[in-house]
Amino acid sequence: MNLLKKVFTATVLLVSFSSFAEVSVIVNNANADTLNAKTIKRIYLGKMKAFPSGSKVTVLTLKDDAPATESFRQSALKKSNSQFKSYWSKLAFTGKGTPAKELASAADMLNAVKADVSTIGFVDSSAVTGDVKVIAKF
Repeated sequence: MNLLKKVFTATVLLVSFSSFAEVSVIVNNANADTLNAKTIKRIYLGKMKAFPSGSKVTVLTLKDDAPATESFRQSALKKSNSQFKSYWSKLAFTGKGTPAKELASAADMLNAVKADVSTIGFVDSSAVTGDVKVIAKF
């Protein structure tokens, strides 16, 4: 019984810790745009296809099973992973949008954003380096 209590406590702590993980929305260091939470949501839902400055935006996301993905979608977009996928399936089917390009890891995200001034992405805040600019945290 004591082992069961320890496993349960460890599980609760792990889930609690991951639910409080902070996610940073990142852009290229050369990007001078400032974005608020509403603008970020509009970009990720395909309602805005350019940064406020008018330059085209390329939207990147991490794979669905990445902890930062679920956290970002819940806090920034107010959607679960399944709601987000369903939303984009409808847009893609009707020809009204193209979903964000999925990347496998935070390292891939950082490299892609660092290499292209038109990109926006997100990673766990602990993964952020000086190679990118943080424009928001959720």
